[in-house]
Amino acid sequence: MRRVPHLRWWIVGLICAGTIANYLARNSLGVLAPELTKVMHMTTEQYSFVVAGFQLAYTVMQPIAGMIVDHIGLRAGFALFGVAWSVANMLHAFAAGWLGLMFFRGLLGTFESAAIPSGIKAIAEWFPARERSVAVGWFNAGTSLGALLAPPVVAIVMLYTDWRMAFVVTGAVGLLWSLAWWIFYRSPGDHPAITDKERALIAEGRPKPLARRATAREILTTRRFWVIAVPRFLAEPAWQTFSFWIPIYLAKERGMDIKQIALFAWLPFLAADLGGVLSGYFSPFLVKHFRLPLITSRVTGVAIAAVLMIAPGCIGLVTSPYMAIALFCVGGFAHQVISVLINTLSADVFTAEEVGVANGFVGQAGWTGGLLFSLLIGRLADTVGFAPLFGMLSVFDILGAIVLIAGLRHLRLPEPVK
Repeated sequence: MRRVPHLRWWIVGLICAGTIANYLARNSLGVLAPELTKVMHMTTEQYSFVVAGFQLAYTVMQPIAGMIVDHIGLRAGFALFGVAWSVANMLHAFAAGWLGLMFFRGLLGTFESAAIPSGIKAIAEWFPARERSVAVGWFNAGTSLGALLAPPVVAIVMLYTDWRMAFVVTGAVGLLWSLAWWIFYRSPGDHPAITDKERALIAEGRPKPLARRATAREILTTRRFWVIAVPRFLAEPAWQTFSFWIPIYLAKERGMDIKQIALFAWLPFLAADLGGVLSGYFSPFLVKHFRLPLITSRVTGVAIAAVLMIAPGCIGLVTSPYMAIALFCVGGFAHQVISVLINTLSADVFTAEEVGVANGFVGQAGWTGGLLFSLLIGRLADTVGFAPLFGMLSVFDILGAIVLIAGLRHLRLPEPVK
């Protein structure tokens, strides 16, 4: 096979494509929410239960999915989960009411939970520490690209067919990606297209391989885990709110229909893409120009983004729906900066052998926060409105940054091979 220079960046593109497929399927529900609440006669609280079905399954399964991928290997594991989540999304077309929809969302969450742990594991395998934040930034861009594509894709399919076909189309994309992953992915040690120079670059400075994999209990009892997991718990409610609640908020409180939602609801995710990609370069910039240690540069980026998260907390103070969209855009940008840098930290402080499980538990902490907050929205949105709930998101992210700064001394890079 012909050798491909800079193959690791092609691998990032492949991971990003999988994340796009994952989030396109995931966010189809949010776009269809105004229509589904009508045809299935769902209350806001019942819709929150549907969202929670996905979140609960995703939350429980993230570390389990990480363990499975660690055990059977990244190539087979990620491909199998991709096929499973694609089929689960297509099955949404058979839902007859909110309970059936909640069941299929649970299936989707069960299988989609492998995406982020698998992506972070691939980054840890393919990239030296100094390049990881850039790689995670491009990989993480797939989360917001998929969310960005969901409103126009779903709206177009639904307008020409119906909501059932929208689930089928967005699920089918993942089947194509799973085939591509199985065909093209290999680890750096086994990939026939990698150059000797790149293999040496990846191996340079990698931490010592573990004599054995750390157990889940050992990971959960380390301070470095909790320093990362608590900020993730506090940050994730914002992304869950953007992914599942923006369309229904625009319909209920801003009076938008499906066409208007399709025109504007993708903009916060475009801003999120910019935040995700630029955050990857921000950490190396701080290291190069301000001589900050690598870990400190990640924490600094999280702290700055947490301040920007004040913007979506002010949505209740504006009367224009377009200004509300603009504040969502600032929030999308800021949140993805936080998400990229926290995920990068998990790849920094855990070795390649344990990062799949560790990132799964970090993700579980985040999704627990997202699940609880979605249930809170379902319970309170119709009585107190969305504005005070959006305000809480700003407070959460600032608290998360404080925890990360306070725990900075517990975050250390693994010792490299000498």
